[in-house]
Amino acid sequence: MKNGKKILSVLLAGAMVLGMAGCGNSSNSGTSGSASGSGEATFKIGGIGPITGAAAVYGQAVKNATELAIDEINAAGGINGYQVELNYQDDEHDAEKSVNAYNTLKDWGMQALLGTVTSTPCIAVANEAAADNMFMLTPSGSAVECVANDNVFRVCFSDPNQGLASAQYIGENKLATKVAVIYDSSDVYSSGIYEKFAEEAKNQDFEIVAAEAFTADNNKDFSTQIQKAKDAGADLVFLPIYYTEASLILDQANKTGYAPKFFGCDGMDGILSVENFDTSLAEGVMLLTPFAADAEDEATQNFVSTFKEKYGDTPNQFAADAYDGMYAIKAAFEAEKVTPDMSVSDICEAAKTGMTSITVNGLTAGEDGITWTADGEPNKSPKAVVITDGAYKAMQ
Repeated sequence: MKNGKKILSVLLAGAMVLGMAGCGNSSNSGTSGSASGSGEATFKIGGIGPITGAAAVYGQAVKNATELAIDEINAAGGINGYQVELNYQDDEHDAEKSVNAYNTLKDWGMQALLGTVTSTPCIAVANEAAADNMFMLTPSGSAVECVANDNVFRVCFSDPNQGLASAQYIGENKLATKVAVIYDSSDVYSSGIYEKFAEEAKNQDFEIVAAEAFTADNNKDFSTQIQKAKDAGADLVFLPIYYTEASLILDQANKTGYAPKFFGCDGMDGILSVENFDTSLAEGVMLLTPFAADAEDEATQNFVSTFKEKYGDTPNQFAADAYDGMYAIKAAFEAEKVTPDMSVSDICEAAKTGMTSITVNGLTAGEDGITWTADGEPNKSPKAVVITDGAYKAMQ
């Protein structure tokens, strides 16, 4: 770690303070955490993600967790003494709509962006933000290209890091000897994870016996991919894909009598919420993630209980990354004494410096906290969870 590093701990002991004006509304977009009526300057933080559509589980989780973090920050005095407003826009996991949402937020007066949520929209928005020199921290945009510009950082692991860590975890824990992969070749998230997984698999004590692709235009019938995995004798199927397609694969594999182990990455998080999906089919599914809702540390327990009470749902990894992301923005702003009267570009330059000097001991941090490199990548420890009795349980 660098000398002189400013350390912000977001471990929260005791009850979290909630109830700031305007937070927790049920609308798909709009402002929350507002200090409107006070006449004082506020930090205006934008958020973009899918609140509707196939990836809505991710976007709603990010929106809720961001609101929750802002509630707490405002109740504790804000950032450098200033309150925080959130304006969250729905992009439906669509790049064009995400850019439109970004422009809407610019018109509102956004000073920094906590988003976007999914990779393809994130890449499109990142290019717009770079042109404006707008500071951008994506909680979950994992494609390499998401942080290609120096104004963008991320909280989640990159796709290559997820592929690398997954192969190492499967190999080191001897989970399988023959592995099949089913991935989306039309998606930068899925193909990026697969490529690094296949590369690292050569260093591990298992063999990839089948690697079967599908595309966004052909993502409903997986009978061919499942049969090839079965015929190859794969005892584990690696699914670096999103939860909707994963639920179909589990259902279709079950109907053929094929019951291997299944292992996924953060895109699998949300499978227990798929409408009309028999969640018993997900029993035993493993996924690599930096967050386990059943972890016993006080910060996680407080976060989960408060999130459940406020939103009626168990937070997933996307929620935890967003929560940590909002506290990272707070830490970076405080490290460089950022104030709302600064220009967007000056805020960005200060935040970029601040991000490389802080450590956030957050929900997804692991034992050593999260630090960031100048190229926007986080340093933190991954965890693995397994679905047991309809819930995510941390694996040792």
